[in-house]
Amino acid sequence: MSDSKFPFLRDLFAHSQRDLLRLLARRVGPDHAPDLVQEAFLRVMHRNATEEIADPPAYLRRTAVNLAMDFTRRRRLETKFFVFDARDATSEEATAEQMLEADRRSRLLSEAIASLPPKCREVFVMRMHQDMPQGEIAERLGISRNMVDRHLRIAIQRCRTAMQ
Repeated sequence: MSDSKFPFLRDLFAHSQRDLLRLLARRVGPDHAPDLVQEAFLRVMHRNATEEIADPPAYLRRTAVNLAMDFTRRRRLETKFFVFDARDATSEEATAEQMLEADRRSRLLSEAIASLPPKCREVFVMRMHQDMPQGEIAERLGISRNMVDRHLRIAIQRCRTAMQ
């Protein structure tokens, strides 16, 4: 990082951190908001041409909101794969071990999705994240409905295997 970039980012962080934390806490909850704020700043920090950003606070806010949307989509996807048994929940609050286990399972699922072949991953994301019907996926990608079904079966099987 160049020396001129550091004061810029420090000032941006000082002026934006509190507002971003409030915004993200409303969107993803107070437990996850600090991590997303940090990720947003890291993304801005790693951008090569920060001088070219016309409105740095707005750019940072948009980055944070995009991260929150990605986080929410990922959580929705995870709930489709996890079946929680009421007998497993001994209290309303998750223990540290349960939270660590949920985070571990989340990472495993994300890694499994990332390791899918590109077309398979694209079909899976369109179906699970965007809740797109299989017929529409086939039409958009120019493949048969049977191929869409095949990609989904492969993706779901690999995700289940990764979760075991």
